[in-house]
Amino acid sequence: MDATVRKIKAGEVAANRKRGGDLRVVLSPLTVGAKSGFMGVGTLAPGERVSEHYHPYSEEFLYVVSGSVRLVTSGDQHLDVVAGEAVMVPMNTRHRIENRGTEPAFVVFHSSPLAPDPALGHVDTEPTTGPGEDPKVGGLNGAA
Repeated sequence: MDATVRKIKAGEVAANRKRGGDLRVVLSPLTVGAKSGFMGVGTLAPGERVSEHYHPYSEEFLYVVSGSVRLVTSGDQHLDVVAGEAVMVPMNTRHRIENRGTEPAFVVFHSSPLAPDPALGHVDTEPTTGPGEDPKVGGLNGAA
């Protein structure tokens, strides 16, 4: 069977601000029928952060395109990640992403494999402060 290759503009995907920053899930089961994971982009203004969370089924890969972020884990590990650097957050590792710099940070994130159900893919461990609902990525069967 021939697969269809699709492209998606990040600007066409609704921003989600519930967990902090401007996060956009660009490639996912819902947008392109992905089966193995999802990818998105995020912009964090100076002082913004993505609230602490963990992924019980997935590893998270983070690449900083511009600016810098600090990755803080539940084990009090602090990693400053600058443009051109990447980091992998292991499954079940509580983490938060902060912009402590003076310029916006632009990052690309990818999580894989997919959780069996979207509700199981992301667990918040501190209150979320932004408006809106959880991002919709779809699950293994394309469920929201």
